[in-house]
Amino acid sequence: MRVTFVGHPRAPRVTSCASFSLLIGLAALAAASPAAAQTNTEQTSPPPADQSSVPEVVVTAQKLNAARDNIEPNIGASTYTLDQQAIENLPQGENAPLNQVLLQMPGVNQDNLANGALHIRNEHLEVQYRINGVVIPDGASFFGQGLNPRFMQSMSLITGTMPAEYGLRTAGVVDITTKSGVFQNGGSAEMYGGSYWTMQPSAEYGGNIDGYNYFVSGEFLHNDHGINSPVRNYDAVHDETNQEHGFGYLEKIINPNSKISAIVGSFEGRFQIPNNPGQPIANTVAGSSAFDSNALNETQRESANFGILSYLYSEENWSLQVSGFSKYSTLDYSPDVFGDLAFNGIAQYALRQDQTSGLQADGSYNLNPQHTLRAGIYMTGERASSDTNSWVECTAAPCPAQAPDGVSDTPFGIVNNTAKTGWTYSAYAQDEWKVFPTVTINYGGRFDAIDTSTSANQLSPRLNTVWTPLTGTTLHAGYANYFTPPPFELVSATSPLLFANTSGATPSTLNSPVKPERAQVFDVGITQDVQQLPGLKVGLDTYYKYARNLLDEGQFGAPVILTPFNYHVGYTKGIELSTTYDNGGFHYYGNLAIGEEKAEGINSALFNFDAPTLAYSASHLVNTDHSQLMTASAGMSYTTQDHTTYSVDLLAGTGVRTTEANVTDGTFNNGTVPSYEQVNFGVSHKFDQAPGGPIEVRADLINAFDETYLIRSQSGIGVSAPQYGPRRTFFMGVRKFF
Repeated sequence: MRVTFVGHPRAPRVTSCASFSLLIGLAALAAASPAAAQTNTEQTSPPPADQSSVPEVVVTAQKLNAARDNIEPNIGASTYTLDQQAIENLPQGENAPLNQVLLQMPGVNQDNLANGALHIRNEHLEVQYRINGVVIPDGASFFGQGLNPRFMQSMSLITGTMPAEYGLRTAGVVDITTKSGVFQNGGSAEMYGGSYWTMQPSAEYGGNIDGYNYFVSGEFLHNDHGINSPVRNYDAVHDETNQEHGFGYLEKIINPNSKISAIVGSFEGRFQIPNNPGQPIANTVAGSSAFDSNALNETQRESANFGILSYLYSEENWSLQVSGFSKYSTLDYSPDVFGDLAFNGIAQYALRQDQTSGLQADGSYNLNPQHTLRAGIYMTGERASSDTNSWVECTAAPCPAQAPDGVSDTPFGIVNNTAKTGWTYSAYAQDEWKVFPTVTINYGGRFDAIDTSTSANQLSPRLNTVWTPLTGTTLHAGYANYFTPPPFELVSATSPLLFANTSGATPSTLNSPVKPERAQVFDVGITQDVQQLPGLKVGLDTYYKYARNLLDEGQFGAPVILTPFNYHVGYTKGIELSTTYDNGGFHYYGNLAIGEEKAEGINSALFNFDAPTLAYSASHLVNTDHSQLMTASAGMSYTTQDHTTYSVDLLAGTGVRTTEANVTDGTFNNGTVPSYEQVNFGVSHKFDQAPGGPIEVRADLINAFDETYLIRSQSGIGVSAPQYGPRRTFFMGVRKFF
């Protein structure tokens, strides 16, 4: 793992917009064309004779990428970076889900591994993803990890007090730089699989021709462990998944000062919802109570497609990138109608769709050696719809008009379809001021305004200072005012009165709209290169956040969909220690984070909570359900001269919160699930002299010691079922380079 601590302006990203059919056609044309030769350490055949344009393409691409990076520095934030080689050296390499890779970074703790959920510094989701600097809008999916590591050249996690260009989702920013074909002429195909009937074929290809650089990748995943099991058993009943990922990148270098680039990405996932045996029956249905919770047939299907189109122009003192983007995502839940009625009191067909399109522009201007000015805008229009058909029973008079037989166990449907359009507008400006050669101050602010499920705005000042008093020593301190709107696509528009006197009635009829979170964040840290041991770097970071209307999310009801809600006030605080060491073929990293998040007074989406819970939260500072006191990760890899790589990594934690048994006064999240440790091993070897190009073989052992541990219990706010971590699994793969 490579760790980059802000104090040194880092390369920013900027990208493109959606014209799927155009980009797919161009990518297919480029892939079908003979790739222009380019020097590459994995090239296995002689390059074409005409190489005159390749050095110019590479140099120009590097220059433009550097200009793009200069637009969005991370001055004063805490930044941790993994390059492509570091990702490949992890157990599973590029076959690992994205969240498994992110869990190796400081302060990141796990949630449902299958859905990509994770928590950065104990905050609930609220993670922003950027590809080449362009924000990827939130989507409606829950389980699906719409992005995977296969197309990534590098990936950075940015946390703390971020400069003004970062906003809206501020728990952490995952900033991805894509493979582009600039340094690649060829590709690979891999077959990977193993335990749980896992099959994961994949392929990628990239290169350049006539000033065009291109890269495409795709993979298919099938296994019988699509979602974390609700039981300790090795095999969960009804847990199959099929998933596809696709990615394409194309850029045209127009001249030494400008280029245009396009990106498309797609995800399609189908998930069976695993069954939790032995659950008590809550209702009879049409006169029957003969239902088995281990025989339910619930499924969820998700998709996400996005596109980006960017134009970058750079002169000597200034750079500008303008990007258009679009994303369409869906979530479709199908219940086991009679079974869900029997166990949950409601069986709900749910379809959520979200279409977001927008514009992002970022620019920088080097005013003089002391000042670099930066500014940008971001705006989106979003159409979110929710269609539900809920089967319930009438339990008390007066019954809804749809009930056919009055108070009875005869099911009937309640249709509730809603749709709304929302708008988001943001602008920022800042100045990077080099006060002294060793001191940099980055100050500025941003303005955000939303008209979505609610209307609100905020002017947010930012201030960061970086000081390098000695060679190898960097100190940073910062303040940030954050404005975090609730995820528009997840805000429930259901009226609690709609299900009154039915088996699907909400715990209460109280309601209040979900509000944006407003927070003050302070962060102080230091990093040190240890001169006595070259290659060793140590970092220490502390943070404190105070928030009004602290956002949280929970699963309420049968469909596996998160619903946001607020606490009146809350705080998050902690400390992170990180170490890295690189020496030749040996790489090591170790991270330890200690922190907590507490909040008081649930004050929105109140109908999801019963009266004792609301009363307890109103008068007590409580732990949020996802808060984990201690989180640790560590790993090592060693690559020999004959291209054999051995790797090991570790995940450990004290466990997220749970509600202890026999609670009657509304107390919640007052205990923790047991602590856990998961160790993974990997080994790979590359045969360079194989006919037709190198071949790489790998073997990976996940949870090598078969630690059986709970990620979440069934008790706690907004938690519907227990979730266990993966059991011991073994995978093997063969990858052919060409």
